[in-house]
Amino acid sequence: MEFSVTSVFRTLLTAMAAGADLYLLLAVARVAAFRFRRPPPAGIADQPPVTILKPVCGLDHGLYDNLSSFCRQDYPAFQVVFGSRDPGDPAVAVVRRVIRDFPGCDAALVIDGRIGGRNLKVANLANMLPAAKYDLLVIADSDMRVAQSYLTTLAASFADPRVGAVTCLYRGTPAGGLASRLGALFINDWFLPSVLAALALQKLRFCFGATMAVRREALAAIGGFAALADYLADDYELGNQVSRQGHRVALSPYVVEDIVSERGFRALLAHEVRWARTIRTCRPAGYAFSPLANNALSLAALNLLLSPSGLLGPVLAILAAALRLALHFTVRAAIRPAGPARPWLLPLRDLLCLAVWAGSFLGRGVTWRENRFAVAADGRLQLKRESDR
Repeated sequence: MEFSVTSVFRTLLTAMAAGADLYLLLAVARVAAFRFRRPPPAGIADQPPVTILKPVCGLDHGLYDNLSSFCRQDYPAFQVVFGSRDPGDPAVAVVRRVIRDFPGCDAALVIDGRIGGRNLKVANLANMLPAAKYDLLVIADSDMRVAQSYLTTLAASFADPRVGAVTCLYRGTPAGGLASRLGALFINDWFLPSVLAALALQKLRFCFGATMAVRREALAAIGGFAALADYLADDYELGNQVSRQGHRVALSPYVVEDIVSERGFRALLAHEVRWARTIRTCRPAGYAFSPLANNALSLAALNLLLSPSGLLGPVLAILAAALRLALHFTVRAAIRPAGPARPWLLPLRDLLCLAVWAGSFLGRGVTWRENRFAVAADGRLQLKRESDR
């Protein structure tokens, strides 16, 4: 019996290592295809006026440059609405400076402390919405940075009347330090390829916080921001609910820059465990296969260590290493992340992915903007209890 159990385990491990290699092959192909994707041509008719909603909370690294990049758009008519729940938030002073430095930009600041749900970002957005002049709404997190072509590229996707929402992938730019580099590496080499690989098999039905662009009527049809007020993954829910109303969710070819600033490994792990628990709740089936996507090097090494003598283990390990390097450099060619290539960090990042995946099953608690919550099975935020860990 012991020999049989051991054989089954080894066979399963070999199958997982082979599956991880197949995933890497798909990811390389998908990222390579994305590199050569071009936006649809945008004419004057495809450039409706846009309101950008920019909620702020605290001093993100490079906040002034992040916010001001949205005021520099090469676009005929747009408005930027900044929002904070607290007049004493240090981000408010940065927003006021941005508004002062860009007098030609139609910009406004809304400070409103009303809370319409447990997701404080969504509460902020709901308070900002009455100040929005236009019917095409673009929402982007405060740690994002864009070039002047951002709005033009986004608006081109709305030329299709079936599109109710548009979202963007993003690339990580580390602010400095090993923890930030590992955080950016996860975004670039693990998260972005996994999305593109998944979209080879299914339609896009969710958004990312890097950009959530939505028609006002599509937002109203789902019940407005109130429909998202208690969800942790408001970006996922916005796209999902818009899709359920019969609208398409489109992926723009524009890649937003995410400034990754982690104070250390503890902050990085807390951030990524929260992210992992969010994904596990929103997409449990996909999350079940995430070890194949996130741990190819670890699986190959473990399979090589435990496999009986033969060629299969070494072949799968060599293939995993070669494909992992190929994916790393294909991603760099596709999205052009800042900084030099650091392929020697891939094994460490792979092990960290495994630790985060395991840690995501050790409770339901998450830390978000210094607040502690538990995540219910339907993705809604709950008040934290001791039993939620």
